[in-house]
Amino acid sequence: MIGVHLKRLGQLWQPPRAPGDADRGRTVSFLELFHDLVYVALIAAAAHHLAGHMEWSAVGEFGVVFSLVWLAWLNGAAEHDLHGREDVRTRTFTFVQMLLVALLAVYASMGADGRDGFSIVYGAFFIVLGWLWFSAHLRADESHRRVSRRYLVLILLTVAAAFGSAFAPPPAQLWVWGAVALVWVSALFFATRATAGLSGEPVIVSHSLVERFGLFVIIVLGEVVVGVVRGLSESAGDLETIATGMLALGVGFGIWWTYFDLTGRRLPREDRTGLPVWIVLHLPLTMCIAAAGAAMVSVIEHAADPRAPEVVTWVLGGSVALSLVAIAAIAPTLRDFARYRRIYSVTCVAMVALALASAIPIGLLRPAPLELVAALLGVLTLVWLVTIVQWLKTGEEVEP
Repeated sequence: MIGVHLKRLGQLWQPPRAPGDADRGRTVSFLELFHDLVYVALIAAAAHHLAGHMEWSAVGEFGVVFSLVWLAWLNGAAEHDLHGREDVRTRTFTFVQMLLVALLAVYASMGADGRDGFSIVYGAFFIVLGWLWFSAHLRADESHRRVSRRYLVLILLTVAAAFGSAFAPPPAQLWVWGAVALVWVSALFFATRATAGLSGEPVIVSHSLVERFGLFVIIVLGEVVVGVVRGLSESAGDLETIATGMLALGVGFGIWWTYFDLTGRRLPREDRTGLPVWIVLHLPLTMCIAAAGAAMVSVIEHAADPRAPEVVTWVLGGSVALSLVAIAAIAPTLRDFARYRRIYSVTCVAMVALALASAIPIGLLRPAPLELVAALLGVLTLVWLVTIVQWLKTGEEVEP
C-alpha cells in the first residue's frame, strides 16, 4: 500500500520529457494561456513607457527591451512545449517564471530607473530556464546533447551578462542587452538549422507552439487596442479625435486579418530554412505591432494638429510597413506555400510593394493624424483586396 502511494506521489513530480517525446498534435493548455497572460503586463509596461517618451532614443530602448522579452517568452514556451508535462513540477516552475515576469514588468515601467532591477530579475529568470533545459539535457541522447550543451552555455552567458549589466553605467546597459539579443537571435537561427535534421521531427515547432506564436501576436495586437483606448481617454473626445481612434483601431484589425489569413496557425516547413526563418521573423513582426500600439496614443492625443508628430509618424507608418514585409517573408516558410503559391506569391509581392510605397512618403509628408491612420488602413485594405481577388481566381477553398 505504501508503495502504491509513493508511486502516485511520484507521478505528481515527474522528470521532463526527453527530446522527441513531445506530443506534436496537442493543443495549448490553460496553464500556457495563463503563462502568456503575464506577458501582457510586461509588454504593456514597455509600450506604456515608449508612448510617454516618443523620441528616437526611447524607440531604440524599446526595441532592445522587447527583444529580451520575446526571447524570454520563446525560451519558456519552447521548453514547456518540448519537455513540459501535466504535473506539479511543470506547474511549479511555470508559476515561478510568471512571478519573475511580473517583476520584470514592474522594472520595465520605470524606464532607465528600473534597468538595474530588470537586469537582476532577467538573470534570475534565465537561471530558472537554465535548470529546466539542463534537466532535459540529462535525458537527451548524444546527438541532441551536442546542441543542448551549446544552448546551456548561451544561457549561462546570458545570466552573466544580465547580472553584470546591473553594475554597468546606464548607457552601457542597453549595449549589453542589445548584444545579448543579437547573439540569441543568431544562435536560435543557426542552432535550429543544425538540429532540424537530427530526428526527422520539428525541433521546436508543433501545432501547440504555432498556436502560442499566434497568441503572442494577439497579445501585441492588444497593445493597439490599449493605445487607442488610452489615447481617447486622455483626449478631449471630440468627433475628429474619436474618428482618428476608430480608424487607428481598424489598423490593428487589418494587421490581424492579414497575419491570420495568410500565415497564422499554419505550420512552417521542417527543413533547415523554413523553421529557423519562421521563428526569427516573428520577433520584428511582434515588435513592430507593439510599437504601433504605443504610437497610437500620441496619434490620438494630437488628432487636432495639422500634422502628426514626426517621430510618431515614422514609428507608426514604419511599423505597419515592416509588419507587412515580415508577414510576406514568413509566407514562403510555410508548408502551405507550395499548395497556394499563386495566392501567396501575388499577395506577398503586393504587400512588400505597398509597404515600400507608403512608408517613406507618409513619413516625409507627415499628414494629419486622421489622414495618417486612414492612409495606413487603406494600405491594409488593398492587401486584403489583392488576397481576395487571387483567392477568387484560383477557385479553390483555402483551408484555415
